[in-house]
Amino acid sequence: MVFGVDGALTSPVYYCTVPLLSGARMAKKPKSVDPDADLVKRAQDGETRAFDELIMKYSRKLYGLVYNMTSNKEDTHDLLQDIFAKAYRSLGRFRGNSMFYTWIYSIAVNMTLNFLKKRKRRAGFSFDDMDSGIQNDPGFIDQGHHSNPRRQSNINELQKKLNEAMQTLSEQHRTVVTMFDIQGMPHAEISQILGVSEGTVRSRLYYAHQQLQGYLEEFLSPTHSPDQ
Repeated sequence: MVFGVDGALTSPVYYCTVPLLSGARMAKKPKSVDPDADLVKRAQDGETRAFDELIMKYSRKLYGLVYNMTSNKEDTHDLLQDIFAKAYRSLGRFRGNSMFYTWIYSIAVNMTLNFLKKRKRRAGFSFDDMDSGIQNDPGFIDQGHHSNPRRQSNINELQKKLNEAMQTLSEQHRTVVTMFDIQGMPHAEISQILGVSEGTVRSRLYYAHQQLQGYLEEFLSPTHSPDQ
């Protein structure tokens, strides 16, 4: 089985709430229908093509998650192979208590955090280890930028500084910034995936935003706008 990835997209998730019933206990939220339930069942029954479809569906989102946490394409591709392999081996234990994509996101986050801890212990991380930017991936390139070399240069410079700024954050803070600001995930979903309260998610985001703003202050001024 071959797993392929190319680029990343964001896809916000929406939730509905159930109102309280007067004089009664809080009503339980009706269990959401997992849009991947059929594919998951077929994959659990041994249909490898069904699992391949799940991988194709989420590979771009997971690429964006892992890349923005590692800032290295080789590490990202290697990690994704391991993530998908672990998901395949563990699929029989998936009971549908959460959405499939929440489950596989949890695997991806945990494996990437473990990788980052090992990388830090092994040799430390240098900005020289980072790629020139995810914007060089074909799936990310906005061809319109090439008609304005100055704008493209500014965007490349900003991307480099953003990568550097992200790497100054702790793994926990980098994770929430990636999930919320880059991938557009709501607090509730991040909370479920990370296994922390929504208050903790908001607190980490606030601290991370303060750190990033300080690091990128000169690039946030009008004189450094990518549109110039």
